[in-house]
Amino acid sequence: MSQDCIFCRIARGEIPSRKVYEDEDVLAFHDINPAAPVHFLIIPKVHVVNLYDADMAHQAVLGKVLGMAGQLAREQGLTDGFRTIINNGRVGRQEVYHLHMHVLGGPDPLRSGLNTP
Repeated sequence: MSQDCIFCRIARGEIPSRKVYEDEDVLAFHDINPAAPVHFLIIPKVHVVNLYDADMAHQAVLGKVLGMAGQLAREQGLTDGFRTIINNGRVGRQEVYHLHMHVLGGPDPLRSGLNTP
């Protein structure tokens, strides 16, 4: 883990978060600036800057990040669909340079008139 990375500090418990899930490899927590009624992040606890830096050595933990998405989304009430977003690099709008996946959802925007990102 990186000493200065905010997500590493959250994973170490130095910064509080509203946890959705945690085990030895991954942490899921609610986004502090949600873009949808349900918006949480899933991060590997190991510091990986982004997909450019990920390689086959990270296969298991990245598979776990993706593999947990459906279960955690259902547990957060997203039973009719959700979006996942992984921003990569400056042009990809990555703001925190620790690989993370956004899971977003909520009411059906086509039925409710909401426009989620």
